[in-house]
Amino acid sequence: MAEAKSLGVVGSGQMGSGIAQLGAMHGLHVWLLDTDPTALCRANKSISSSLQRFVSKGQISQAACTEALGRLKYTSNIDELRSADFIVEAIVESEDVKKKLFIELDKITKSSAILASNTSSISITRLASATSRPCQVIGMHFMNPPPIMKLVEIVRGADTSDETFHATKALAERFHKTIICSQDYSGFIVNRILMPMINEAFFTLYTGVATKEDIDTGMKLGTNHPMGPLELADFIGLDVCLSIMKVLHAGLGDSKYAPCPLLVQYVDAGRVGRKCGVGVYDYRKGSEPIKASPRL
Repeated sequence: MAEAKSLGVVGSGQMGSGIAQLGAMHGLHVWLLDTDPTALCRANKSISSSLQRFVSKGQISQAACTEALGRLKYTSNIDELRSADFIVEAIVESEDVKKKLFIELDKITKSSAILASNTSSISITRLASATSRPCQVIGMHFMNPPPIMKLVEIVRGADTSDETFHATKALAERFHKTIICSQDYSGFIVNRILMPMINEAFFTLYTGVATKEDIDTGMKLGTNHPMGPLELADFIGLDVCLSIMKVLHAGLGDSKYAPCPLLVQYVDAGRVGRKCGVGVYDYRKGSEPIKASPRL
């Protein structure tokens, strides 16, 4: 398979915009697709600011920044992905929503295009089954934020071809990423380990074992983690954490993966983390600290 020259990214949130930025920085012509024009506007500003930070740190030149921005196109028209060699979806972590997108992409993209999912937990085999090209469907899970984090987790579905795997691996290497490969089981490698730890941190808060600050400080200083699990959950998004725990619980069938009621309560209340200004911690200026409601 020839080297990819163009990249389509579906979803302009933190992950999608980061993946699009990576592609543009490494010479690909990129279409960033989102049905929400406001989200595309935010992504444009975010990518421009991120590239300027790379310039200010001397990691890329101003000319390289300008060239990367020139390779990016923002669109709400899915038909513009028709000519893309490689497509990565980074939309909501819902199997049904992703399947509907894959059905649409399968219809409009060229027959040689690879369809990749940035899912962090959902079965690639099941996503691939929604298409007429399961051999060209693969998991390509970037870490957040994609331009900074060094890892890409590649997941082969039951029918993913060697050609698709090698093309995906080559693209990740072009982005200067370290690659790990997972079998197609719920949560793959990273989230199979990470999310139960975050969920247990919520249980520790829920049962009144310790404050959120002490839980996070304990894990940062006691295990040398750069962020505490509750702080990290806010960064990821509590809604995303909950979705992944539900996938783990359903897919692996073990009660140890049942989401903590406090995590469920926070998401039900709309407290999903940094992206909305409040989660476990309150990031709004001048607001009163939030106290958790421990189980008595």
